[in-house]
Amino acid sequence: MSNGLQWKVLGAVALFGVGLTFTGCKSAPDLTQTQALALVQADYDHSTPQGVSILVNNDGMVQGALAKYWNRTIIYPNKYWADFKLTDEGKKVVKLPAGGDTIQWRPDSLDDKNYMVRMITVQANHLRAHDMGDVSDEMIAGVDTAKGADFTEGVDLTGVPDTLQQIAHNPGNKLSAKRHADFALVNGAWTVHTIQ
Repeated sequence: MSNGLQWKVLGAVALFGVGLTFTGCKSAPDLTQTQALALVQADYDHSTPQGVSILVNNDGMVQGALAKYWNRTIIYPNKYWADFKLTDEGKKVVKLPAGGDTIQWRPDSLDDKNYMVRMITVQANHLRAHDMGDVSDEMIAGVDTAKGADFTEGVDLTGVPDTLQQIAHNPGNKLSAKRHADFALVNGAWTVHTIQ
């Protein structure tokens, strides 16, 4: 093979290799904290809105009674057990997990400050994502290109009456939690893969 032909073949192979490099090794688009936060919030917004689960302690029971959400109907002989019935106003703002309209207040003693009952707000909202952390590369089974980040998930009390919001902020309630989102690159666009 002549020297000139060898150079032409080597040049063609080099150009072909450079072409493969530019077409075959596309880098993934960037995923910023702002974009990641928007993806998580969009995922939450596509889910079914839910009421907020609230633990009601003794102070909350008093607050709810003063707001006329429930009335005491029975006090038991031990003087610290009682039944409370949801009023019509109370039924507009809370529901009981087991259904019905009777709150069974059953602390262990008169001094039991840890006893709480669970209620769920009638007002349903989507969860809120905020405080997205640094986005970093991750390895996820079955996903070619993945990233992940930690963020804070919080409940949304919009539309919940002020008194019930105050009860929700009493000790024992957890209105936000740390979560981790995994993102997958699908057809050139980032999507939420899982939220843990």
